[in-house]
Amino acid sequence: MPQSLAKLHLHLVFSTKHREAWLHDAVRDPLHAYLTGVFARIGCPLVAVGSIEDHVHVLFELSRTTPVCAAVEAVKSASSRWLKTQGDEFGSVAWQAGYGVFAVSSSDIGRVCAYIASQREHHRRTDFRDEYRGLLERHQIAFDARHVWD
Repeated sequence: MPQSLAKLHLHLVFSTKHREAWLHDAVRDPLHAYLTGVFARIGCPLVAVGSIEDHVHVLFELSRTTPVCAAVEAVKSASSRWLKTQGDEFGSVAWQAGYGVFAVSSSDIGRVCAYIASQREHHRRTDFRDEYRGLLERHQIAFDARHVWD
């Protein structure tokens, strides 16, 4: 086959370090816009982004030439640097060391977009730890609960 083609959608979830509530309303929309730009620069179009105070959900299309870990590293490091420029209160902001990334079928893109858009409502009923454990279990990812949180 003379051409390499791919269309891979990934649901990325990452938290603030110790789940500190850095992502308040005043910074949320600008952060989402910034993340959109970062994903565009690395050739991985952002499909949906949502966050609450302590974590971010992103649905994006992975470029066929970009390793997942490189995309995540670029996004987390650039957004951390950007957040620190948003005022003195963000001087010590940091993301958790890890992340979760989950494959999304083309038939599930709409459902995942709706899920990401409803984060505020969703977290009135479910905390981040339960949500994240549920995602890991639903995607059959083995994990050691002692090492999931930082």
